[in-house]
Amino acid sequence: MERVFQLAAERPVVMFSKSSCCMCHTIKTLFSDFGANTTVYELDEISGGREMEQALARHVGAGSDFPVVFIGGKLVGGANEIMTLHLNGSLSAMLKRAGALWL
Repeated sequence: MERVFQLAAERPVVMFSKSSCCMCHTIKTLFSDFGANTTVYELDEISGGREMEQALARHVGAGSDFPVVFIGGKLVGGANEIMTLHLNGSLSAMLKRAGALWL
C-alpha cells in the first residue's frame, strides 16, 4: 500500500483502474470533460499492478470495485463517491483545490 500512497501523492488526481472496467471508463471520461489533469494507472497493464490491486482491496474493502480515486493525495473512493461529489456540485471545487484544474 505504501507504493499506492506514494503514487497518489505525486499528482493532483490519481486513478487506479482496470482497462476493461466500464465504470473506470466513465470516471475517466468525467475527469476528461472537466479538463482535469488525471494520472491513470491501469493495474491490469502495469508491472506490479496485481499487488497494488490486492493492497487496495485490503485497504478500501474486499468488496470494493474499481476505479479507486485519490484527489490531492487523499483517498476519495470509487465511482459512487465521485459521482456523488459531481452531482452535489463539490467535485469541481475539490479538483481546483488539488490543482487538477486551471480555472
